Amino acid sequence: MIDKEKLRKYAKQVGADLCGFASMDRFEGAPKQMDPRYIFPDAKTCIVLAFRIPRGYFRGIEEGTYFCNYTAMGYAGINEVYGPIVLRELCCYIEDHGYEAVPVPNISFRNNAPEFSDLRVEQPPLVSLPVEEGKPAPDILIDMRAAAFAAGLGEFGWSKVFLTPEFGPMQRFVALLTDLEVEPDPIFEGKICDRCMSCARMCTGGAISKTESDHLTIAGHDVEFTKLDVHACHTAYRGGIAEYNPFDVSGNGLGPEWVTAQKGFGLELYMRHNHALEGARGCMRECYIHLEKKGVLTHKFKNEFRKNKPWKIDRSQRPDNVIDTGESSDKTLF
Repeated sequence: MIDKEKLRKYAKQVGADLCGFASMDRFEGAPKQMDPRYIFPDAKTCIVLAFRIPRGYFRGIEEGTYFCNYTAMGYAGINEVYGPIVLRELCCYIEDHGYEAVPVPNISFRNNAPEFSDLRVEQPPLVSLPVEEGKPAPDILIDMRAAAFAAGLGEFGWSKVFLTPEFGPMQRFVALLTDLEVEPDPIFEGKICDRCMSCARMCTGGAISKTESDHLTIAGHDVEFTKLDVHACHTAYRGGIAEYNPFDVSGNGLGPEWVTAQKGFGLELYMRHNHALEGARGCMRECYIHLEKKGVLTHKFKNEFRKNKPWKIDRSQRPDNVIDTGESSDKTLF
């Protein structure tokens, strides 16, 4: 049997910032298409790893001068590169001790399927078929926030973003399923979110309700969070609000349909590969700033994150020398 704390220590040694353990019965009641027990029916333990998003990844967006850092490194870099690499190391470590380990990174085929082109749909239609009666269709989508809650790593904030006592909203998660039985960590019983509603006030898309809420039951605990307008959230975080998107030189707003239709000056390319250019202004940055000022986070900095008043583009002062969204004459740009 692998010692639990040695396992946690090894996970951190190979690159995880946090590591929690959940027993599989804590997923009882999960929707069939999100239930990890269908991935590995013999699993006894779900190990959840958290990777912090360094505060500096948000600096360029906070200043309004450098937008690719968060989207490339803090989003795709963690989900698609760093997280899977660490998962593999932990999988090999467990399998070297004679137990099977199934990595579950924070990515999915169904999120990238051509049939999922209408990104306004809250619950997309399945683009695959169950291989047998009674089984869910591939690929199952584990709710990483629910898994993190089940593993005792923290709580849901009002915005529905997951909060840990170490980093607040600034982390991403992956999971690992194993037939190694490990004692589960206790469910987090602290209180990080104080319902200050800073997230709702600063959400550029107005996607976070201050009054309406949704509920989940996870491991016998009632979890409450905002009634999120997912369409408004998606449009805003991709740069659909012109006052918060310096790459929208036309001022038309970059909703999904508008982005698809644009050509020239790299806007289509930029938006396709930098989906989160809004930089989670309310749900992550403003939430972090509030928690930092309260002093409740265990990971401390010498200086506060917010240096200046949050910027907002004044469209009435749009410069005349900006290149519009027509075909660029300089073919060396892109």
